[in-house]
Amino acid sequence: MLNLKMRKHNTKGILITFCGLDGCGKSTMIQMLSEWLREIGIELFITKQPTDFVRKSPIFRTYMDEPDHDAYDYRSLSLLAASDRIQHCNKVILPELQDGKCTISDRYIYSCVANLRARGYTEDQWIFEIVQSIVKPDIAFFLDVPVNIAVSRVRCRENEKDRYIDMNLQYKLRVEYLNLAKENEGIILSSTESKEKTFLKVKNCVTKYMEERK
Repeated sequence: MLNLKMRKHNTKGILITFCGLDGCGKSTMIQMLSEWLREIGIELFITKQPTDFVRKSPIFRTYMDEPDHDAYDYRSLSLLAASDRIQHCNKVILPELQDGKCTISDRYIYSCVANLRARGYTEDQWIFEIVQSIVKPDIAFFLDVPVNIAVSRVRCRENEKDRYIDMNLQYKLRVEYLNLAKENEGIILSSTESKEKTFLKVKNCVTKYMEERK
């Protein structure tokens, strides 16, 4: 079972998260969603996980940029990322929600769980205990795209065209994201179509939620 027992935030705000493989279209959808929400007068807070504290750490950069990971135990990175998400969620995201803002996060705790499991740590239960300290998104989007398409999109970025990518890991990650979405009321959207068609689906989901919330 991959059911994550997150806590409700019980605030005036709305928490929307986007997860998926690198190259699945998260940044594009967040930009388009942000522009539309601002146009209709919604106050926004845009953020990402993990924060730069983790992203710029030597252990994170090693796992992202190099094939040799022998110097580190992946659990140490996962624990670092999980603690970063707790701090970020409760001291950054939650205050914005309490102020009534619509908060959009590029990645969320689902990414931490997916990466841990995709790397073979399927018996680790500590991550599920940590999840209980995280607030549950009101809308959790999981953008799905075949691995080869996701990787080709990443390779089109000038600063990532030569980046190390563990292809086997990408296939496993895709499976974990889909399983997490199915067991945690996530919304799976294929991003293989044009960005306009994909965004229309995002827009419709957000519109429906806001109307039901009224």
